[in-house]
Amino acid sequence: MHLVFATSIVPGGTPKSGYEIANAAILGALSRAGCRVTIMGFAWAGRERDVKCDDMIVLGELDPRTEGASGLTKLRWLARAMMRNMTFSSAKMLMTTPATVRRALEGIGPVDGVVFNSVQFAGAFRSVFADRPNIYVAHNVEHLSAAQSAVAARNPVERFMFRREAGLLKALEAKLCSDARFVFTLSQEDRELLMVDDDRRSAVLPLVAHGPVESPEIRRDTAFDATLIGTWSWAPNRIGLDWFLEKVVPHLPQGFRVAVAGDAPESLAGIHPQIAFVGRVPDAVEFIRSGKVVPLVSRAGTGVQLKSIETFELGLPSVATRSALRGISHQPANCIVADEPEEFARALVQAAERPVDLDGRAFHEAQKKALDSAILHGLHEAGFGAKGTTT
Repeated sequence: MHLVFATSIVPGGTPKSGYEIANAAILGALSRAGCRVTIMGFAWAGRERDVKCDDMIVLGELDPRTEGASGLTKLRWLARAMMRNMTFSSAKMLMTTPATVRRALEGIGPVDGVVFNSVQFAGAFRSVFADRPNIYVAHNVEHLSAAQSAVAARNPVERFMFRREAGLLKALEAKLCSDARFVFTLSQEDRELLMVDDDRRSAVLPLVAHGPVESPEIRRDTAFDATLIGTWSWAPNRIGLDWFLEKVVPHLPQGFRVAVAGDAPESLAGIHPQIAFVGRVPDAVEFIRSGKVVPLVSRAGTGVQLKSIETFELGLPSVATRSALRGISHQPANCIVADEPEEFARALVQAAERPVDLDGRAFHEAQKKALDSAILHGLHEAGFGAKGTTT
């Protein structure tokens, strides 16, 4: 069974962002299911030379982050999106033409089907793959995330852009779900929101983030009371961070040490001087383990929170909003659920005073087993054959 994994950004190096970790988990499960997978997409800007290999088609280099682009680049993306009635995120992919993608596809050789990994690449190039059966992986309900971002937008231009994305994404997601032989989501709620809540049409992928973890140490060396890490440039994640900083932190006692890693805007350090903004860190696991407790602060978005899965695999104590637990069937004993700011702050202090680490291996193995089962079920329902067979 030969499948093309069509994605916006191809894997390169150790997975760091939630999107990269999810992709690694899905690709691993497809491989264990006996599939030959050729990955097609763009390399992060400056990394094309590092990611090329026999089972990967790199269409060029791209930095998809809007906030880091120049004003001219943003205008170019917007013009493409408006001219083609396309989402802003898909228009970024049009640095390469559909004809180039078609030639690359033909050069791969015989292909049984395509896995559209999220909406961005599919929104730009799905016509190239129209004659091939496909599976759609919905990492999120993107139109809902865009609508939530529009509500949280801080200026009219952002609000307009997110509202436009939401409308186009709703139609695109409906089309992708309709055309797909099978749909994978990352949470049960997303199956219902995408209206594919039928075991013959869809399944939830319980993700894993790390390899099997070691037994917890009797005592960890900690530098902070609480540690957060994330891709804060993604609007739904930023909504959660802003909620934590503006609503929860004022209720924390003086001297409670909080560190935030990731691409948080530099301006936040001036607004919240009591928080240590450490930027990008060389080892995300080492950083997150340097805190006594992990705040899982999601307040928006869909799909699953990979940071929650990572935290549970590592066995670390946490305080989580209900949104941070979506797509996760088992809540560890050292995870406290709190949705109100004062309650969340009290739970953080309580957990930091008496941190309890657990052995996360059982959680990891249960997730991996369920992931492999869901992948095999989806391949079978899509008509791609059982493990070790081809159609």
